[in-house]
Amino acid sequence: MTAAGDEQVEPARSAAHAIARKIKPQYTEGELRKVGWARNQAEAELLQGMLIEEGVPSVLRRTRGADVPDFLAAGPRDVLVPEAAVEHAAEVLAVAGATPAAAQPDERPLRRALAITAAIVAAVALTALITWLALGSGA
Repeated sequence: MTAAGDEQVEPARSAAHAIARKIKPQYTEGELRKVGWARNQAEAELLQGMLIEEGVPSVLRRTRGADVPDFLAAGPRDVLVPEAAVEHAAEVLAVAGATPAAAQPDERPLRRALAITAAIVAAVALTALITWLALGSGA
C-alpha cells in the first residue's frame, strides 16, 4: 500500500544498478580530480563506499609508480571524483578522517625503493672491499 501520489519504485536489477541510483546528477560534471588516497584496495573501496552514500561518484586508480602485478590488492590507490563533486567529496572524507590528497606521501615509491636498494648494494660492496683489503694485506 502506498500514499496517494507516490511512485512505484522499481527494485534494483543488480548491485551496479543500486549504486547508480545513489549518484546525484549535479556531482557528475567535469574532469576527474584526485581528492584522496588509500593505502590499499580495501581501504580505497571503503572510501568509495562512503562517497557513494553521499551521492558522489568516484573512481579508483593505482597511484602512479606503485604497480605491483603480483599483489593486485596491494599498494596505494588514488580516489578520483568529477570536478563538480570535489568540495563535497573533500568534506565527506575529512569528516571520516580519511587522508586527503595533499597529505599523500611520496608518489614515487619505485624511486624510493631504488634509492634504498642502491644504498644497500653500495654498503655491501664497501664491506666486501674492506674485507678483501684486510685479508689481502694480512697474507
